[in-house]
Amino acid sequence: MGDEKMVSKIWELWKKYRGDINVPTDAEQIMQSIDRDKIPRHIAIIMDGNGRWAQKRGMPRTFGHKAGVESLREIVKACNELKIGVLTVYAFSTENWKRPKDEVNALMNLLVEYIYKEIDELDQNKVQIRSIGRVHKLPDKCQKAVSFARERTADNDGLVFNLALNYGGRSELVDTTRAIARKVADNQLPIESIDEQLITAHLYTAGLPDPDLLIRPSGDYRISNFLIWQLAYTEFWHTDVMWPDFRRLDLLRAIYGYQNRERRFGGLKGKNK
Repeated sequence: MGDEKMVSKIWELWKKYRGDINVPTDAEQIMQSIDRDKIPRHIAIIMDGNGRWAQKRGMPRTFGHKAGVESLREIVKACNELKIGVLTVYAFSTENWKRPKDEVNALMNLLVEYIYKEIDELDQNKVQIRSIGRVHKLPDKCQKAVSFARERTADNDGLVFNLALNYGGRSELVDTTRAIARKVADNQLPIESIDEQLITAHLYTAGLPDPDLLIRPSGDYRISNFLIWQLAYTEFWHTDVMWPDFRRLDLLRAIYGYQNRERRFGGLKGKNK
């Protein structure tokens, strides 16, 4: 095989891995192709690229975060309409505190603004808001807003909208280990009872299915300390589209790509259906 053909072959394989090969570009065409019986139960999204999106336009990074809210609004609505069970979004990580103070404050204010502005519509659409992470270490106004949203929507039976706030996968495992260790120390649990199921039951996401699909916008390929335990067998979808430009069509493309993969969970082809 010549060098040009080899490069072409490698590129096609790479695009297949990324998930952006042979995917229709029209929303209605994708909707006709999507199998409603194979909709992901749980979609996780790393909302990345806000700052770079703004800087490319000569604007401050906070402008990108505000633009990203529009994407979030549209994706939450689309997930609810598609009957997705759970949507978990990486809103603020434990590492994000390292960012400039002005940017952190802007993100905290944006969270509060989003909740109070959107809560009526979310509640009317039966969306249930939850949160994961060390929310108790957020500013008081954020804690109050999150608590209000959780209580207001607790009885809703639509999309579970899960906000990862002050969240880190490693922090989650530390908190999980501490919770289990306390029960062992108090003689509530024998050490022999510790298994995968017990650990899962003590995670922030206890009671929720693991993500079927992880979407990472902005062209990066790392998980950035997000849902380390839960992503063990999750299908990844990467796109160069930055989060402020991510819309319903991009979500549909990701779901279409997900449905055209075979999930084997460590087994052999065709043996895990």
